[in-house]
Amino acid sequence: MSKQAMWCLVMFDLPTQTKAQRREYARFRNSLLDLGFFRVQFSVYAHYSPLGLMSKRIVDGIKSNLPVGGEIRILHLTDKQWASMIRFYNATEEIPEPEPAQLMLFLINLGLYFVELQPQIGNP
Repeated sequence: MSKQAMWCLVMFDLPTQTKAQRREYARFRNSLLDLGFFRVQFSVYAHYSPLGLMSKRIVDGIKSNLPVGGEIRILHLTDKQWASMIRFYNATEEIPEPEPAQLMLFLINLGLYFVELQPQIGNP
């Protein structure tokens, strides 16, 4: 992969009719969270790499946890492609999300959440 910031997008459609299928769905979803992915929307998870190091470890981690049945797709995007995404919520276009800070990603991976303080330009 490249040396520029990259995103790994995992999209999946898994069966959930039986208790065993729901358990497999949850196991796969949790394996993505353990690899540092976060939920973009239902059954779509993303992983950000500021240095573009979409390692073989991440793809191998996904492959080693594939459930039986359903469909899973892995897509790698540059940060520029990710930023060009057009997003709508409740029929209203939303402003693209900024590039996440490395500290923020680290804390999200630990299950901690915080609000990153941004400097106020023009205000003392």
